[in-house]
Amino acid sequence: MRIPVSWLAEYADLPPDLTTEALDAALVESGLEVEEVDDLRGRVTGPLVVGRVASIEELTEFKKPIRHCHVEVGEAEPRSIICGARNFGEGDLVVVALPGAELPGGFRIASRKTYGRLSDGMICSARELGVSDDHEGIIVLPDGEVGADARPLVGLDDVVFELAITPDMGYCFSVRGIAREVAHRLGVAFTDPAAKATEPTATEVPPYPVRVETDGCTRFTLREVRDVDANAASPEWMAKRLAQAGMRPLGLAVDVTNYLMLELGHPLHAFDRDALEDVMVVRRARPGETLKTLDDVERMLDPEDMVICDGTGPLSLAGVMGGQTSEVGPNTRNVLIEAAHWNPVAIARTSRRHRLTSEASKRYERGADPALSLLAAQRAAELLVEYGGGTLVDEVADVDHREPAAPIVMPVDLPSRTVGVDYDRELVVSMLEAAGCTVVGGIVKEGTVEGGDVLTVTPASWRPDLTDPADLVEEVVRLHGYAHVPSATPRAIAGTGLTAAQRRRRRVARALADNGFVETYTFPFVSRDRADELGLDEKDPQREAVAVLNPLDDAAPLLRTTVLATLVNAVRLNLARGARDLAVFEEGLVFQPADGWTDLEVVELPVAKRPEDEAVAAAIRRLPVQPRHVAAVLCGQAVPAGVDAPGRAVDWADAIEAAEVVAEASGVTLDVAQGEAAPWHPGRCAALRVDGVVVGHAGELHPEVCERLGLPRRTAAMEMAISALPLQDLAPAPVISHFPVTLIDVALVVAESVPAGEVEAALREGAGDLLEDLHLFDVYRDAKLGEGRKSLAFKLELRAADRTLTNEEGVAVRDAAVAVAAERFGASIRV
Repeated sequence: MRIPVSWLAEYADLPPDLTTEALDAALVESGLEVEEVDDLRGRVTGPLVVGRVASIEELTEFKKPIRHCHVEVGEAEPRSIICGARNFGEGDLVVVALPGAELPGGFRIASRKTYGRLSDGMICSARELGVSDDHEGIIVLPDGEVGADARPLVGLDDVVFELAITPDMGYCFSVRGIAREVAHRLGVAFTDPAAKATEPTATEVPPYPVRVETDGCTRFTLREVRDVDANAASPEWMAKRLAQAGMRPLGLAVDVTNYLMLELGHPLHAFDRDALEDVMVVRRARPGETLKTLDDVERMLDPEDMVICDGTGPLSLAGVMGGQTSEVGPNTRNVLIEAAHWNPVAIARTSRRHRLTSEASKRYERGADPALSLLAAQRAAELLVEYGGGTLVDEVADVDHREPAAPIVMPVDLPSRTVGVDYDRELVVSMLEAAGCTVVGGIVKEGTVEGGDVLTVTPASWRPDLTDPADLVEEVVRLHGYAHVPSATPRAIAGTGLTAAQRRRRRVARALADNGFVETYTFPFVSRDRADELGLDEKDPQREAVAVLNPLDDAAPLLRTTVLATLVNAVRLNLARGARDLAVFEEGLVFQPADGWTDLEVVELPVAKRPEDEAVAAAIRRLPVQPRHVAAVLCGQAVPAGVDAPGRAVDWADAIEAAEVVAEASGVTLDVAQGEAAPWHPGRCAALRVDGVVVGHAGELHPEVCERLGLPRRTAAMEMAISALPLQDLAPAPVISHFPVTLIDVALVVAESVPAGEVEAALREGAGDLLEDLHLFDVYRDAKLGEGRKSLAFKLELRAADRTLTNEEGVAVRDAAVAVAAERFGASIRV
């Protein structure tokens, strides 16, 4: 939120000698985040004065209308200035930048000849001065002294603070809230802007028939102004403040509602009364209803949306944005002002559902002050009457279903015990009262007060965030000042370092990165369609996903059951940005429903005290099982093409190699065999086993999956359950021999259906301890081998730790290895 210091000073009695730095510090100490300080006083340098247009000569010999003006600027002779704007006349007061001035963007003003005349200055528009985006004409001042400095008249004598309002300080989305905080921090007087209006009494007959049919609206008020010029120009002071706050003046009715929203923190809406039909109804939307909002978007309404309707249907998306059918237009004469209080959660969900964030929704979803609804409407009506010449009707509507704020009982010493700072009773009470609370010593029971060591605190209507004793403790500490809380570095407790599981996770990540993969992190939330996009079978357990009650994105409410489900999002994003050759991986949690979790009740744990052990255990039983997985995706070129090499595209073998990297880093032996699982290609998928247990799959993704997910064809992927791997805390050190290696090749003929990995495992088992390494280097098929037969050529590397192996020992190892393969698969040596 942008707030000018001049506006702030109207309600907080700022000292005359208060510096910008001191005010900045006061805002930060109040818990507000200062994002930017915009000193408007330095935006325009050099002479910027008030001028009076003495004469205008129309130059008609050019393609566009040009005016040669003589402007009095408090000097002996008027200045000759060329101007193309046409929204001013002789005698008008304008803003003139004289030679030597520099406008925003480094635009220097100098005397020069143009259009055959001397232009000795510049008549300025609001955009040229940087005070707003309005460039339809130059600024015409309502009054001012010719030759005087024009900066105060256009708002260039002010400093604007841009603040980031945290969710727990929603009341500071207003000048009222910020002024209250600053006044407390600086110890100066605070004047409540809400006191400018007196709340009227609701009449038996409202200004317009209204009916509230939803509990999401706790207060609904209406005031009506008739025969008003709703589109009149707003007063200069109001337009200037709106521009400084980042809003463009649009017309009196809209400007008044925007101005009061910024000042009081309570949104309002102006209806064209003559555009309404029948009774105004506040209700939930009905299936199939639509509304065209003020941003010119036709929106399909959800039954959870709250809407304001008349006989024709929805008029406004309550608390978020109005509709076009009842907006204030050029012919509006009778204005109906609505101010209401809506359920914050409902407004937040509507805003998120429609991806529509407005200034109104920002305030409502953080909790606007329901006590201000009628006051804000009354103040808006009075401003319309004052500046639009209308008549305020006597009828008042106020449908009030507010519940009194629930009192909070807090021990007097709770802030001291929580923070470690000695807060006496008087200070605690004064800080809570500064937060707007009503404080009574003791516990109030049936009208009597009992016990003096506790406080009964009733929060103010504008502090819906205060619901628990912990909230009150935070207010005491914040308002007293965080500077009073000593800062001490806690003593580090000697630990045992990383656990074995943590060390394994680091080894896996480091190993994949060393092999050319880039690590990424994705949000673990997926859409309900992701299981179909991955081609999962209807009975696949990965379809059983846990739904989040309050998801960050309504389109992705489920927790992932596979890391690939979210990793593909990162791949698609990089592909959309122009990347083509990708190798990415992610290590993280997946979420699987606990056994029988649907039969367990939701447990609400208290925050004011420690929950009971049984309640904690019940909550833990509902938690999903969260094993850790690692997944990798590869696409494009595995080896880039060069001038002397054709390059190589990614294939299924690269995904298997990634799995082997994970296994090696984890200290386990991986068995690779033909497999079948979604989302992989059924003929190019490998099942990954450790100790006979399937721990993952690797291979090429199914072509239909690639098409649905927007991935390149032949994309390869791997996913393994790290939590399912045996934990190897200390890996045995390898035995390093200085004796030479013995190399032996062996080619075995086996049936086409026999996997090469299983033949390799048999050879390893038969070769024994002298085998140092074994790998497949050739696959040969020929009719001479027999129908349905293939030849697998392996290279055996043999080495002993204490001697050089003889040829006879090498041959014996080879024969033993071949014997195991022959016994299991009928393998024979190819000659």
